[in-house]
Amino acid sequence: MEEDLLANGSVAGSNLLGVVSRGSAIIAELLRLSDHIPPVFYLSTKAEQAKYGAILHDFSYLRNAEVIESRVSADADLADLDEEFKESNMELLTRFYKLFDSIHRYISDVNRFLADVEEGVYIQLRLDDLVSSPSGKQLLSEGIYLYGLMLTLLDNRIEGPVRERMLISYYRYKGSSENLTKVSNLCRSSGYLPSSAKRPANYPEDLFARVAPPQHVVLMVVNRLRSDDIYNQMAQWPSPDHRCTALASQAAILYIVLFFVPSVLHKESAMMREIVDKHFSDNWVISFYMGFVVDLSVMWEPYKAAHTALKNTLDPAQVKEIHLKQVTKVDEMLEELAVLL
Repeated sequence: MEEDLLANGSVAGSNLLGVVSRGSAIIAELLRLSDHIPPVFYLSTKAEQAKYGAILHDFSYLRNAEVIESRVSADADLADLDEEFKESNMELLTRFYKLFDSIHRYISDVNRFLADVEEGVYIQLRLDDLVSSPSGKQLLSEGIYLYGLMLTLLDNRIEGPVRERMLISYYRYKGSSENLTKVSNLCRSSGYLPSSAKRPANYPEDLFARVAPPQHVVLMVVNRLRSDDIYNQMAQWPSPDHRCTALASQAAILYIVLFFVPSVLHKESAMMREIVDKHFSDNWVISFYMGFVVDLSVMWEPYKAAHTALKNTLDPAQVKEIHLKQVTKVDEMLEELAVLL
């Protein structure tokens, strides 16, 4: 089935591969732009609030737009400051808006592809065929994972209030556009702030639910990930001690994708126990993307089934045994290395 999906000019394979490859480019742009956010958008000091507070607004602006614009136009100094701010930041604001828009277009294209498959646009290709194909299950899993990753990194690298101020500034200076309302709904603040220890209720599943892939498709992907080795890594890591390392890539995908189906995290005890035993039996601090790590004991704490499944891994006796085993292995490897050197 792999050849049928990606070779011989398959339109379905080409379309899905094109969408997924675009996802990686969007994430690269997100990380690049997030390092160049103008500090003024944070309004972090009283001086900035006093100077720019009248022209930088979150989505509350939409309730009083006419009053706010009248206030700006009536004050010559404020109007000059507004024009100067526009000239200095419009190019960067446009680039940030294109980033937000590309995230919305990405999930729209993923959902459109899935709808086309279900409607029979691609002859002799069903969803069951897609998740059974070696290449198909990889691409579909990665497609949904990359979207969840975009939302996660967006909230961690570009804070919600900053996104809202950027979108409102873009709206004020450029006017409305065809997709602006949908983009704003997706990118509005979730209430989460990376600098705060407090986590909003139902986060991040409420963020993931704003524009989500179909639930039944996500469940098919989760079932495939928990039962298969989609990257065929077990052959390269045959030792049972290395299973979590062999499956680390799909474990990262599972971590993100499960937030699209929070009912599994909350209620599916048997499924979560199987997932934990296979992917997280000796590792609960995982990398879900390059340089980004998460402690599952913290992130899964609000979810009953997931938290219960993780208890066996977090048992103190189990942790001590894992620690002792790793220390012993390191000592052995150091001895082997000393011989080679």
